[in-house]
Amino acid sequence: MELSLIIPAFNEAQRIGPTLQRVHRFLAARPARFEILVVDDGSTDDTVALVTALAGKLPGLRVLCSPANRGKGHAVRVGMLAATGRVRLFSDADGSTPIEELDPLLQALAAGADIAIGSRYLAASRVTRPQPWGRRVWSRLVNRVVQRVLLPGVVDTHCGFKAFTAAAAAKTFAACTVDGWSFDLEVLARARAHGLRIREVPVRWENDERSKARIRHLPQEIGHVYHLRQELRHTEKQPDDRP
Repeated sequence: MELSLIIPAFNEAQRIGPTLQRVHRFLAARPARFEILVVDDGSTDDTVALVTALAGKLPGLRVLCSPANRGKGHAVRVGMLAATGRVRLFSDADGSTPIEELDPLLQALAAGADIAIGSRYLAASRVTRPQPWGRRVWSRLVNRVVQRVLLPGVVDTHCGFKAFTAAAAAKTFAACTVDGWSFDLEVLARARAHGLRIREVPVRWENDERSKARIRHLPQEIGHVYHLRQELRHTEKQPDDRP
């Protein structure tokens, strides 16, 4: 298996169908073998039924079900550890970063990166529909704290479009414990502590007004930053993150 695409889902019946059809059409047109893993995080709507029905029409698609709502981090972790692809990409159910942005991430991995992350905040990034003012402030504040305390040099930790080599995915996600929105921080911090090379890649991104990120998550996010820094400070290495 060349590529595993992991999509975490919680009550996504209203928007995951078009996303799955789009990514499957794109991947099926390429020569590499692939799988699409939708990890349902205890949905109470028709998400599982919808994805199960689509799996009968879209080869390579399957759904993994969690009996309870644990959080996005838990869903991504389950998918990453169940995947069989040489490259493992996770992407959000809303498709805010379109699957057509995949190749720059694959090129970064081929050039030696262990992890390639899509970024909305690089000079070459293309944001076609920006976030509302409140979410932009929240995102910039978290990023400023993250860069100062935990991940200097990474300008966008939370874009939901990240690719890992199989080895990098196994090493990082197996050690992760954060189930909620801060899981990106833990994954990248543990990767850097292991000396893995992280490369940011500019991507095209469009805000979905139905995003489930909320400003009430901000205190928890900042708390996780300081907790992770304290936990990892004795093992942190300084890898070469240059292109």
